[in-house]
Amino acid sequence: MVLAQILCAGVLLLWASSIPAEQKAAERAQQAGGNYTPTGGSQSQDSGQASATAAAESLRQGTKLTMQGQFAAAIPLLHAAQTGGASGYAAGFNLALCYVGTGRYVDAITQLQALQGMGRNTAAVNNLMAQAYLGKGDLQQAWASIQEAARLAPTDEKMYALLLNACTDHYAYALGLQVADLGLTALLDSARLHYERAMFLARLDRFDEAKPEFAKAAQLDPGGDVGYLALVQERLYQDRLPEALDLARRAVNAGHRDYQMLSLLGTVLMFSGAAPASPEFAEARSALEASVSERGDYSTSQIALGKLYLMEGRAAEAIPHLEAGRRLEPQNPAVYTSLASAYRRIGDKQASEASLSTLAALLREKAATAAREQVQP
Repeated sequence: MVLAQILCAGVLLLWASSIPAEQKAAERAQQAGGNYTPTGGSQSQDSGQASATAAAESLRQGTKLTMQGQFAAAIPLLHAAQTGGASGYAAGFNLALCYVGTGRYVDAITQLQALQGMGRNTAAVNNLMAQAYLGKGDLQQAWASIQEAARLAPTDEKMYALLLNACTDHYAYALGLQVADLGLTALLDSARLHYERAMFLARLDRFDEAKPEFAKAAQLDPGGDVGYLALVQERLYQDRLPEALDLARRAVNAGHRDYQMLSLLGTVLMFSGAAPASPEFAEARSALEASVSERGDYSTSQIALGKLYLMEGRAAEAIPHLEAGRRLEPQNPAVYTSLASAYRRIGDKQASEASLSTLAALLREKAATAAREQVQP
């Protein structure tokens, strides 16, 4: 799934507008090769100006790395920008995003709380706060942040989509259903939200309730990306693979080459029994490679492509994709089985055994969670 931490493309667009005018002026001056003196300063304050310029450059570089998904590399630069006094909001928000992207959820929450303390209680801040709490496993606080984000931006469909992706990534299906319901109170005719609501109902084994939601999404977006996704997913949940495959092919051939549709096409072809060297297998490979190329942070495509390469005997090429899937969706047991097989095939016994150990621990954890849920009243 699209990892909440990496999937903040909608939020990334807010950064430029969040940088104060002085910060933007400093960046323009740097691009022009000149110097910039903050409002109220003087040319005699060379030391302060140099410090501000260095902080602005750190912020620029850190933001660039963040937008490229290089979160670990961006963190020290953003720290330097923050220490040097560069834009409190931009540096703090970017730093929080990087912390979420590297699984440092407590650090992200601390940064975001500081922004709120500065009076920046924005929808974007609460959106990211909710994702951090989801990563931390605190669903109650996540829901509180989600409600606040919705209060501040009740009709922002992209915001709900990011939150729903985060719920999917962290297997918080019941919470995801709540988010979809919350969004639909303000966006009753959103095909995307009806589709997401259907998906969460289906994941919760409530397919009878999901069917009318799939139908509603298709009705609201006839012939569109979401409409096709709804039709394909509905068939998949009913195990009607030939129909799902036909719809996915029709959608892609009609120009709906969304990364999710391409991933669905490749995955359905594999489920349908496409064998290596067959035309269907080549079609699946092409679709999955295109999906990964468009959206490298979509774990479903990364894992499926890794498995496909493994089926072709290309273990060394499979590993980077499977490792990407593991980073994006660490709670998915299926990725560890494939990783163990891939590492074994290239002769890395230690890595193979480590993958199996992680899988065993994950399955024990899931069994314990299921047992606790059964004894709850």
